[in-house]
Amino acid sequence: MHKKTKFLAYAVILLLAIATVSFQSAPRQHPNIVYILADDLGYGDVSANNPEGKIITPNLDKLASEGMRFTDAHSPSSVCTPTRYALMTGRYPWRSRLPVGVLRGYSRTLIENDRATVASMLRKNGYQTGVVGKWHLGLDWALKKEHEAMASTENYGIKTEMNPEHIDFTREAAQGPNTVGFDYSYILPASLDMPPYCYLENQKLAELPSAYTDGNKLTSGYTGPFWREGKMAPSFDFHGVLPNFIQKAKEFITRQSKTKPFFLYLPLPAPHTPWLPTNNYKGKSKAGEYGDFVQQVDASIGEVLKTLKESGFADNTIVIFASDNGPYWRQNFIEQFNHKAAGPFRGMKGDAFEGGHRIPFIVRWPGKVKAGSVSNATTTLANLMATCADIVSNKDAAFVTEDSYSILPVLLGKTRQVAQQPAVIHSSSVGYYAIRKGDWKLILGLGSGGFTEPRQIKPTVGKPEGQLYNLSVDVAETSDVYAQHPEKVKELTALLEQIKQSKVKILSK
Repeated sequence: MHKKTKFLAYAVILLLAIATVSFQSAPRQHPNIVYILADDLGYGDVSANNPEGKIITPNLDKLASEGMRFTDAHSPSSVCTPTRYALMTGRYPWRSRLPVGVLRGYSRTLIENDRATVASMLRKNGYQTGVVGKWHLGLDWALKKEHEAMASTENYGIKTEMNPEHIDFTREAAQGPNTVGFDYSYILPASLDMPPYCYLENQKLAELPSAYTDGNKLTSGYTGPFWREGKMAPSFDFHGVLPNFIQKAKEFITRQSKTKPFFLYLPLPAPHTPWLPTNNYKGKSKAGEYGDFVQQVDASIGEVLKTLKESGFADNTIVIFASDNGPYWRQNFIEQFNHKAAGPFRGMKGDAFEGGHRIPFIVRWPGKVKAGSVSNATTTLANLMATCADIVSNKDAAFVTEDSYSILPVLLGKTRQVAQQPAVIHSSSVGYYAIRKGDWKLILGLGSGGFTEPRQIKPTVGKPEGQLYNLSVDVAETSDVYAQHPEKVKELTALLEQIKQSKVKILSK
């Protein structure tokens, strides 16, 4: 072989060897993360959790068969806004400016200025971030000039709504999803039964809310196709909201690059009221219009999963599915349809009882999370921040929050419980605290603390002031053993107070 030819051959071999080593040593791209949050979906509405139920959810069942299904996952609160605050910030909702209750459509942003969020952390780690769906964490709507001074009032627009007549809808909202870490946002301000009924894209109204609705089914008891009266965009279609969000989510996925990871937060507006199944889903379940709407939600999630697969993202995408709290499913519905939306648990949305905050929770991560696995680990949605930081190896102290603990070791099958998590805490719609440690659950208050009657019971002098349940033998919370275990009441009360007062993460001993 000619010397020059031989030299070129050796050079090519050397370059190939260097390229191979470089490729092998290059870090694998972080996984994409798609977080789907249903609204008011019960643990027992997912047929994988409740095979005897009257609702069929084939897409969620398939997701569970391909990933890990949790049996003891909880929302930090039993109602919408507080849970979303905890999910985004890794802090329990009672640490916010709105310790009890929910925001409305004209409320200002609840997430504090410069507060770290899951979105801002992932963006710092190179993620393209997007949110499509029901926001319900407030917007700093622009005020008309004559009302601008009100913006400096403490908690203005938090404890009570802003007056819509003071808002200049022609101007972009000053704060919202794009100021807390999202590169792209397409949202409904609050729940689909709360005005204003309109969409905002990147904090700008897609259409001014210049029309008005008188509301619908106002005497239905917050069920069925119920929505409140108020401002709306002229072309707003209540039936089209869920399909619209699914289409926008699919568009977000398909325009992503294969070289940069993405985080899509998809907070669905359903099956929260108004229950509005489209014609092709009416009568498909055996649980009335609510059940039909749930089955439409399931099919919608299937569309998103199909788009991930067709776009070539499925194999390197973590899909997380959860609900923001328990279902609004009253006892008369249980009896009418023989369907337990909360599964075997007592109560419903709003309650301190398990039915208010024990939720469906599924995680799929091909090649990492064992397909068809079931975890009994006790976890809350506040754990997203620490889990995502663990996944991307972010050690920045700015993203270490008071109440978030990584569930990554559980997902990878390395542990059975969430390491170092001292307890989990729930708050009800009226502000009852509940603390769970191991098998024991303490509720500070009598009654449901939410929507189940009796909601609040005044303690009798000399009698128990709260409720204590051993969930290992009484998952339905039918036997209150508060009086029989004063030492456990004292222990859990002290731990709850320690966590409430702490400004740093408390680690279990």
